[in-house]
Amino acid sequence: MYNELYEVWKKEKETLEIQRLPKNFYAKIAAYIKKMSEENRMLDKKTTKAKLLGNEFRNVRIMLGELLQHRYKKFLEKALTKETVPKEGLTEEEKKLYDGVLPLAEAYKAFSKDILRGHLSDVGKGATQTVTVLRFVQEIPALVGSDMKTYGPFAPEDVATLPPENARILIKQGVAVEVDSN
Repeated sequence: MYNELYEVWKKEKETLEIQRLPKNFYAKIAAYIKKMSEENRMLDKKTTKAKLLGNEFRNVRIMLGELLQHRYKKFLEKALTKETVPKEGLTEEEKKLYDGVLPLAEAYKAFSKDILRGHLSDVGKGATQTVTVLRFVQEIPALVGSDMKTYGPFAPEDVATLPPENARILIKQGVAVEVDSN
C-alpha cells in the first residue's frame, strides 16, 4: 500500500488535473493506517522494527495529507471557476463532497456579483434558506426546477416556494416578485 500511495501522491503533485485514484483507495489507505497504528502500539518502542514502522507511519501521514490537500485545491479551483470536474477522476466519497461544494460555489459567485452591483446580500439567510418564496404577477405554465421537481402552473397572486436559482430567473423576467419571509 505504501508504494501505491507514493505513486498516487507523486502523480497528483506533478499534474494540474485531478488524477484518477484506484478503486476503494480511501478505504484501503484508512485500513492500512489503522493496521500500522495497531502494530506500532504493540511493539517495543526501542526496537528497530518499531522505529522503521514509526518512520513509515509518519511518511504515510505526510504523503496522504499532501495528496488530500492537492486534490482539495484542484477540486475547489474547478468548482469556483465553474469548470466541470471529470467525475471519473473522483472517488465515490469525493463525488458526494463535490455535489455539496457546487451550491456553495454558486452562492458565493452570486454574493460576489451582488456586492459588485452595490447590493449587500443577506448571506446568513441565503446559507440556511434552500427555497425562495415568490408571488406571481402573471400566469405561467408548469416548470421543472433546478432540483428536478415540477412547480406550477401558477396564476396571478399565487404564492409558492421555488429553488433560489429558478426564483432569480422568474424575478428577472418580471413574472414574480420575492415575498419577504420574515
